[in-house]
Amino acid sequence: MELTLKQKVEQVINQIRPHLLADGGDIRFVELTSDNVVKVELQGACGCCPHSRITLKEGVEAALKRNIPEIKSVEDINLKF
Repeated sequence: MELTLKQKVEQVINQIRPHLLADGGDIRFVELTSDNVVKVELQGACGCCPHSRITLKEGVEAALKRNIPEIKSVEDINLKF
């Protein structure tokens, strides 16, 4: 049985999580929109870190797009770009 797109996203996020936990942070999957935007919430140290945008775009988004080409972008529900 093939995984759904949402399950694939959650799988990649779970692979990223240990790296964030090592720095005192975490990530929570919130939603996969109909236009393939992944919404997450960076938590702990990652939620208030001045480098959270870099973590989000160059870390989380890059990993998701590399593993799941259908993903358009990743947004943190608490960050306003």
